[in-house]
Amino acid sequence: MLHHIEINVSNLEKTKMFWGWLMKSLGYETFQQWESGISWKQESTYLVFVQTMYQYLPSAYHRSHTGLNHLAFHASSRRQVDDLTLELKRKGVKILYEDRHPYAGGPNHYAVFFEDPDRIKVELVAP
Repeated sequence: MLHHIEINVSNLEKTKMFWGWLMKSLGYETFQQWESGISWKQESTYLVFVQTMYQYLPSAYHRSHTGLNHLAFHASSRRQVDDLTLELKRKGVKILYEDRHPYAGGPNHYAVFFEDPDRIKVELVAP
């Protein structure tokens, strides 16, 4: 079982706004919060976001470089995928592979793919 993931972000306030509602929608609760970071937890797994130190900000994240490609979360149902897709669109969040949505992962893979403020790809997959 995964214990936690820590991700450095370019703008912690934007990250809190983006991830806060999403984590709550997925059943996560705020776990820790300090000046330069925040985490959300569900059961024994938590996700941590930390403000990137100023001297490292010029090296922007890109999911095609070596490192993290994307984060995928379990949805409780296809309806949750659909509801969150509508909320993402309402918030102006970029939906990836929209021309193939909700089957961008294949004919038996019902999901929505989108980007966070740092363009980290996020996926929500229905059972």
